[in-house]
Amino acid sequence: MLSKRMHKELNKQIAVELSAAYLYFSMAAYADSKSLNGIKSWLMHQAQEEMEHGMKIYRYLADLGLEYRPEALPQPESNFKSMEQVFERALKNEKDLGLKFNNLSEIAKSDNDNTTFFFLEWFLTEQVEEVATVSAVLDQIKMVKGDGTGMLLIDAELGKRGS
Repeated sequence: MLSKRMHKELNKQIAVELSAAYLYFSMAAYADSKSLNGIKSWLMHQAQEEMEHGMKIYRYLADLGLEYRPEALPQPESNFKSMEQVFERALKNEKDLGLKFNNLSEIAKSDNDNTTFFFLEWFLTEQVEEVATVSAVLDQIKMVKGDGTGMLLIDAELGKRGS
């Protein structure tokens, strides 16, 4: 059975995931304002994934017969100055999400809640992949700093996602 503490923390995590989606939407709007449609599309995919993560947690709670208590979402950052700054913030976001899932799994372990621990394992693995992916994009953006042709190549490559 899910502890009250874990129930509360999973409810909070849904808001964290939706906030991450909101942040990615804001980043996508910045990319759109720079006519970087491939990066915009990639960021929109990221936003959709975060929404799906929130829904996955919601579904877990619902399957256990537990209620979801919505929380207010903070306004996301929106005053980006560069694509490098966007991806630095995305990397921080993904690392923060990983820490939050690690903390949730620690709670599950301390509660001897193997079911929730194994449920959270998928998210932990996902966060390792997300950090690696965003890190690679950030590295590429740093390599082409100031080179419009390089940024357009990155934009074209990221635009292939989901194709």
